[in-house]
Order: sequence, then structure tokens, then C-alpha cells
Amino acid sequence: MPFTVTIEPSSRQFNVQEGDNILLAGIQAGVSLPYGCKDGACGSCRCKKISGLVTQGEHQARALSPEDAANGFILTCCATAHSDLVLESKQVLDVGMPVVKKMPVRLISAERKAPDVMLLKLQLPQTETFEYLAGQYIDFLLKDGHKRSYSIANATPLVHLTDANNNVLKCIELHVRHMPGGLFTDHVFQSLKDKEIFRIEGPLGGFFLRPSNKRMIFLASGTGFAPIKALIEHVMTSTDESLQQRPIDLYWGARSLADLYLHDWAMKASKDWPALNYIPVLSEPTTQDAWRGRTGFVHLAVLQDHPDLSQHQVYACGAPVMVDAAKKDFIAQAQLSEDDYFADAFLSLADT
Repeated sequence: MPFTVTIEPSSRQFNVQEGDNILLAGIQAGVSLPYGCKDGACGSCRCKKISGLVTQGEHQARALSPEDAANGFILTCCATAHSDLVLESKQVLDVGMPVVKKMPVRLISAERKAPDVMLLKLQLPQTETFEYLAGQYIDFLLKDGHKRSYSIANATPLVHLTDANNNVLKCIELHVRHMPGGLFTDHVFQSLKDKEIFRIEGPLGGFFLRPSNKRMIFLASGTGFAPIKALIEHVMTSTDESLQQRPIDLYWGARSLADLYLHDWAMKASKDWPALNYIPVLSEPTTQDAWRGRTGFVHLAVLQDHPDLSQHQVYACGAPVMVDAAKKDFIAQAQLSEDDYFADAFLSLADT
């Protein structure tokens, strides 16, 4: 007999078999459990166990400390159930999630936006629908069985061009940073073929906008800007007037000006959308940059501008060190509620 997992306070329920992974069972049931890496490394799926028996699998201490575990917290991505469970996760919505699918995609274009950043556009199959929430990601399914995760950078499938039969080509946009020696990124930057076919799985992830009336802070470092761009597009194209009226402060941190690979896009978006305030921050500007803007660590710029975050939601994406530091400092120094911090740490193979 399967066990029943109940998520409070949303009262969402799903079944899980003895010894099965809790997170995967929730995803298959369409329940919006928060998660990121699925490898016990990021801590995005951390939640409180109210009752029931689980076995916690291998994980990193940065994701779940011994103190957290002693206080009843678990990581659903690497925990298995051995009884009915009641879990507390205030980030879970009372609506279903998009269906996860596997499908082929075709390369439409590859444009180098920075020395180490490639913007890919991938054509979706004409015969299949692909619905996702802005902020989610897809996995590339590699031939050796490994997976590589990349966030979708557009809020809805882009209408590209038409083919020879006048069929509209719909595509998704990805921002790929080169990791020298990386099996997938070396291929993207060195041997990508025109119209190459890839196999993907998605949509995945729990990084998407939650209902609220609070002011929003979007915090990105490096290519963590990809899902943030999708969130901005979602707000700008939404028919929800309350969402459109919520002020947004966009902080994008990078080393040098060249690393703000869509700086012009962000500048234009802030001009076109009065509710959007764009603050770029460079940690190591070069003399060629002639930079007169903000410098230092990007999350510290947020604290300088917003010493009280008690009435804010924060959506952070990028390097784990930035995501972790922002959460720690925002909660400890600026009164941000932990329930209002949503993150997607970009973990490399070494991180996991």
C-alpha cells in the first residue's frame, strides 16, 4: 500500500511507495514542492517533517546541517518514506504543476553574447505542447546518461520564423556559460552543429513567482540572469493587474561589464516598464569598462538600499556562494522572512 504525503498549510496530498523518493513522487503527482539541484546540494527542497518516518539520503551539510536534521527538517530530493507523512512547506501552491515531458529539440541559433556565454535558441516539436512556468529549467539528456540543467530564459515559447511550409517555429532560449573541460559546454562552444538535435526533459524546478502583494527583488549573478529574465517577461506580459503593479528591483552582479551579457536588454526593459528598477553591480570592473555604477558584492548592494526587507519577496539565482550569502544576510540583518526567499543555485558538477 502506498503512503500518503500531506503538505501543510496547502493540504496538497500525493502518494509515495515504500522506499521511493519523496520529491520525485510529488513531481509525478503535479505537486509544486520546491526544489533545485535534486542532488542534496542546494537545500531548496528543505522542509519541516511534522510526522512520519523517513530515511535521509546522502547530502551536503550546506543543504541540511546536523542541527537542522535534529530539529526535524529533511531534504525531499534525497529522502525516502516509510510511513504516512505530514510535511510543512509554505512555498507549495494549491495548484498543479506543468507536466514533465521528454522530447527532442533542434538548434535554431547560437549567439555568443560574452566570451564565455552562448545564447541558444532551441526549436520545440511542432506536434507537442510544452507548458512551463517562468523561472523553471530543462535537463539535457546526454548520450552517456548524464544530465545538464539550464534555465529557460523566456517566459513563453518564442515565435521565431516560419519553415518552408509556413509553420511557425516555437523555441526556448537558454544562456550557457562555458565551463572549460565540461562535457556539454565544451561541445556548445567548440563543435556545435547547425540544426543539431538534442533530447531534453522538462519543465523542472520550483523557482517561479508566488502570489503576494509585496515588493519584489530579483537578484542574479552571472547566467543566473536567465530565469530572472523569464520572470521579468512574465510580469511584463501578464494580464494580472496586481502583478503588473508590484514594484521590482533587479540587481544583476557580474565581474566586469562584458559579463553583463544582456545589459542593453535590461536597460531597455527598465525604461519600458516603470515598475522595474535595474541596478547592475560589478565586482571587478576593468579600466576599459570606465564603470561609474555600483561595485562590490551584489547582495550587499541590496542590503545597502533595503535595510528592511520584511515587506519584500526575494527571487535569487546564480552562484551558490551568492545565493547562500544573500539568504543568510537578508534574514539575519534585514528581517526578511525565510518564506519569502526563493532561490535557484546554479550548481556545477563539482558543486554536486
